[in-house]
Amino acid sequence: MTISKELLDELLKGCERPEDLLGDAGLMKELRIKLMERMLGAELTAHLGYEEGKDAPLGQSNRRNGTASKRLKGQDGEVPIAVPRDRDGSFEPELIKKGQTRIDGMDDKIIGLYAAGLTVRDIRAHLEDVYGLQVSPDLISRVTDAVLDEVREWQSRALERMYPIVIFDALRVKIRDADSRMVKNKAVYVALGVSRDGVREVLGLWIADNEGAKFWLSVMNELKNRGVQDVLIAVVDGLKGFPEAITAAFPNAAIQTCIVHLVRHSLNFCAWKDRKAVAADLRLIYGAPTAEQAAAELDAFEEKWAGKYASIAPAWRRAWQEVIPFFAFDPAIRKIIYTTNAIESLNRVIRKSIKTRGSFPTEEAATKLIYLAIRNFEKGGRNVREWFAARNQFAIMFDERFNA
Repeated sequence: MTISKELLDELLKGCERPEDLLGDAGLMKELRIKLMERMLGAELTAHLGYEEGKDAPLGQSNRRNGTASKRLKGQDGEVPIAVPRDRDGSFEPELIKKGQTRIDGMDDKIIGLYAAGLTVRDIRAHLEDVYGLQVSPDLISRVTDAVLDEVREWQSRALERMYPIVIFDALRVKIRDADSRMVKNKAVYVALGVSRDGVREVLGLWIADNEGAKFWLSVMNELKNRGVQDVLIAVVDGLKGFPEAITAAFPNAAIQTCIVHLVRHSLNFCAWKDRKAVAADLRLIYGAPTAEQAAAELDAFEEKWAGKYASIAPAWRRAWQEVIPFFAFDPAIRKIIYTTNAIESLNRVIRKSIKTRGSFPTEEAATKLIYLAIRNFEKGGRNVREWFAARNQFAIMFDERFNA
């Protein structure tokens, strides 16, 4: 549709200042109101079957019945709209539905601000400062609570039959306990899977007071109920009770200690100026072609760094039996297991969202924010780099399990 120059000239008569066009009482806002009211009138005409100002069809009792005033919240602040009515109340407008109080994707803006880690108080202040809107805490809570329905659907969605790699990770979040009303450190567990086609996918998130075989078995059974029949490699960080749980649910899965977490734990002991050098020497260990060569590199690492960082090498030795399976894999598979990109990126996105919160009032509040962080994470590239080589190795090593 093209608007003629003559019509534009007519509309812009009297607009001499920017606020005459864009201000709170400017042309743009007034035009928007009039267009919405005109569209609502057209909807009512279609509903009743006769034009405004004309007579209703013979025998039809339902007629126009004036208008009802409604104030909608949007980018332009509060917008007053006159919504036409009919006598029997059967008119259900599509443009502005009954009960609707917000326009312009305002719900999406509120959810976006919540996902960025803003508190309800921060969101109220932002909407008032930027849009001149005064919204209640209850309204913001209702909008963000709508995310919980999306979370439930996401958490129960069907999954792939087989995942070559599933990485289980945990982070601690302060949540107020519903019974004691005390703030507790609760663990949030996330499962990050890599599909047969090399696509990263967060399989689910779970919040628990503590981990254990019973908890992990419930997680494994949930994954099975959602369609997962096989996991080739499960990568964990010494999670208590996990080996027993995954063996019960997926008896053929190879359980591998997370190299990323082992490296991260080691670097926590290092001064900042030494981290690069220590990380390079650790890479010689997990990058060794065989377990024997890796053990030799660990000895060399201990000889070099024991005087300064005596606790690092013993930590690797304590976990050595869970590290060894790693060296049976081809370098293409190893790289995907130890690369920090996927799990570190996910952790970074989640921590960025929750860092402004001292604590969460409920588990549901924490779940909403973490889910929105995961949703943002999955928007930016999900394909694993150099997957083609790893896929070929999986097809050779696991044969029928991978190709079934």
